[in-house]
Amino acid sequence: MKILIVDDEKLARDRLNRMIAKLPNYEVIAQASTGKEALEIMASRSPDIVLMDIRMPDMDGIQAARYLSEMALPPAVIFTTAYDDRTLDAFETHAVDYLLKPVKKERLLAAMDAASKLHTALALQVSQLEESIEPRRHICARVRGSLVLVSVDDIYYFNADQKYLTVGHTGGEILIEGALKALEIEFGDRFYRIHRNALISLSRVNGLIPKNNGHHVCFNGTDKTLEVSRRHLANVRKIIKSL
Repeated sequence: MKILIVDDEKLARDRLNRMIAKLPNYEVIAQASTGKEALEIMASRSPDIVLMDIRMPDMDGIQAARYLSEMALPPAVIFTTAYDDRTLDAFETHAVDYLLKPVKKERLLAAMDAASKLHTALALQVSQLEESIEPRRHICARVRGSLVLVSVDDIYYFNADQKYLTVGHTGGEILIEGALKALEIEFGDRFYRIHRNALISLSRVNGLIPKNNGHHVCFNGTDKTLEVSRRHLANVRKIIKSL
């Protein structure tokens, strides 16, 4: 089984690497110091198991695991942490394995043996953690074979078109798979529905303008506008006035 180790502490990575080197049937193929770096490695490598530290700067282990779970063949994720707190109760509830630092060899082997049998099943269990953790700080997409991460702070809108969502952001547009309803739940009051097919970032809204016998939302920093449905117009006006 191929292993990816993700931890912002080099000593922790090296310790796990030494432990795994002594175990049969397991091989460390790469290491990463952040969740983002782990995703970049995943674009070119295909580990079966990811040992993922939970608390890391920029993108933590939970957020990175979300992106991994969206892959066609996701790796099994085993979380590692030095904090035995209430967050771990959620992991146990959803049967996502975790290891407390310092990791013991026997516990590591047991976790990896279990993970190897649950290589695809654990992806669903990771997704079930979403309601108990913070919303994502990045949206992930593949563009011409490369992994692209867009900060949620840079997003203007999500616009649904059949099975895909267009994500408008400060650098252009990307396509992702998903459902607007799930994003609406995840991001709460940061994004607002203006149409059955569209969510907008309230931090990026500039105002309402008349257009094509209706009303469109306009944004700061782009000429792109999105139509507001008649059903949502009154509430959108109130929201914009309160910004």
